[in-house]
Amino acid sequence: MKTIRMAAALAGLLAIAPMLAACHTTAGVGQDLSQGGHALTNSANANAPTTPSQ
Repeated sequence: MKTIRMAAALAGLLAIAPMLAACHTTAGVGQDLSQGGHALTNSANANAPTTPSQ
């Protein structure tokens, strides 16, 4: 059980590390998240069907 807990903690730290390395302020985190949201929106719009399927 200890190994699973340690692996989960390591995975969490590895997931957070890029965010911490990319921005040094709270404003930077907000900008990064906003840019990620815009990228998802643009990708969804680019791949959306032009007419609704029935």
